[in-house]
Amino acid sequence: MKLHDLKAGTNPRRVRIFLAEKGITVPTVQVDMMAGENRAQPYLALNPLGTMPLLELDDGTVLTESVAICRYFDERQPDPPMFGVGLQERAQVEMWNRRLELELQMPIQHAFVHLSPFWAGRRPQVPAYGEVARARALEVMGWLDTEIGTRPFFVGERYTVADITAQCALLLGRNTGTPIPAALVNLTRWFAEVSARPTARA
Repeated sequence: MKLHDLKAGTNPRRVRIFLAEKGITVPTVQVDMMAGENRAQPYLALNPLGTMPLLELDDGTVLTESVAICRYFDERQPDPPMFGVGLQERAQVEMWNRRLELELQMPIQHAFVHLSPFWAGRRPQVPAYGEVARARALEVMGWLDTEIGTRPFFVGERYTVADITAQCALLLGRNTGTPIPAALVNLTRWFAEVSARPTARA
């Protein structure tokens, strides 16, 4: 088994934090995106989309998409239960993870892709769309500030995959021009607390 990783990538970071929380160690291969390794063979034979992370199992099975990889490891090692416990909590974790991925992470990523010089010549850029995406991300942060309130985590009293998704999204935002506004004290507090976890450096 080996994990094809991109150290600076948001989705690979989600998997690394998840594995660290589980106490699972997996051999890792760094994919050199800057050299275009993910857009050439043999990587494309494993994942025609060229994205990371990618988990290659011993029998040759390939798993892509960060949540799918996390679910695989959660089934292999249920403790700690990163996808929730019981029907209701598992449904809430699923709900929050989807919300945070689609409504927070994606707009932040789109703002980065369409507004950053880093992506010039690498991806088609529509700056006006990037500004719309950034505005949406900030709007969602305002909603999340109210939702999280004084709670320690998005679902109950346990750190879950939903928190990892939001944590990685907000880290990307901080590093690419869409940080949490200072006025959002609840979300700022939550982000500081989860960022202080030892696994945040995974």
